Amino acid sequence: MAVEQTLSIIKPDATRRNITGAINARLEEAGLRIVAQKRIRLGRDQAEAFYDVHKERPFYDSLCEFMTSGPVVVQVLEAENAVALNREVMGATNPADAAPGTIRADLAESLEANSVHGSDSPDNAAREVAFFFSDEEIVG
Repeated sequence: MAVEQTLSIIKPDATRRNITGAINARLEEAGLRIVAQKRIRLGRDQAEAFYDVHKERPFYDSLCEFMTSGPVVVQVLEAENAVALNREVMGATNPADAAPGTIRADLAESLEANSVHGSDSPDNAAREVAFFFSDEEIVG
């Protein structure tokens, strides 16, 4: 299997609680390599553009508001089957449904404040990585 990249975002609830390092440790322990990382504050326009795929969903406005409420850490993770591996480590989107030991089961505050975002497919991963990072910023 080929090495692939995926996007991970450590959300405002996690940066507020200062658990970025704990989340990164879980990612690395699972075999995901962090090849790019930066702490940023999303503007409303950025959040709306990034989550445009959800524009018609009822949670779109609150999601954009939440994602601009504090700093986030955007990062590129790399591994064989990185998208699926990251999703396994994160756990189900709803923390109540997430398997014990996953980031969301252990660290999420709520469905919206679920600590992490991860790409859901290799195609979306490529689009999401390019949204935040230039090729020069990704150092394997």
